[in-house]
Amino acid sequence: MESLKFPYQRLIVVGTTGSGKSTLAEQLSQRLSLEFIELDALHWLPNWEHLSDEAFRIRVEEVTRAPRWVIAGNYSVARDVSWPRAEAIIWLDYPLWTIFWRLWRRTWQRWWNQETLWGTNRERLWPQFKIWSEDSLFNWLFKTYWRRKREYPQLFAQPKYSHLKVIHFETPQETKAWLQNLAPKTDHV
Repeated sequence: MESLKFPYQRLIVVGTTGSGKSTLAEQLSQRLSLEFIELDALHWLPNWEHLSDEAFRIRVEEVTRAPRWVIAGNYSVARDVSWPRAEAIIWLDYPLWTIFWRLWRRTWQRWWNQETLWGTNRERLWPQFKIWSEDSLFNWLFKTYWRRKREYPQLFAQPKYSHLKVIHFETPQETKAWLQNLAPKTDHV
């Protein structure tokens, strides 16, 4: 199969929590020589405190001034800043149980390895498994999964986002095959 030339230099990877946004964005960053921007890293402060919406929007505005980047994240509070500057959106629209098991594995591995997340934060296992709690990513997954499936097509159809090339993947296998076949655009500086 011939490699696909990829003309876009400002990308956003979206999907439900645990779908692999950061992993894919980081892979695209390396393959296409783009700056990797993780919205969670801009949002979260030590001790799981977060920036105010205003301060977060300022950070997103600053990082998206660069000519070449890939963003991982869904934060609607800054969508009106990042989406108009993007050229393409990659939507990871995987089945619920695929995402659930990915989130389960990621949560366990982060906790077990005591991985540092965004400054000084570490995965807290018990709050994640209290799925009735607002602190649980599993709660967030179930709360947002169906909403995102309805919301994204509506957003993509809005005239203000008509400039965006939408790349939609429904399985991790589709994403992997596409990524393996992706060749960087060679005429960038």
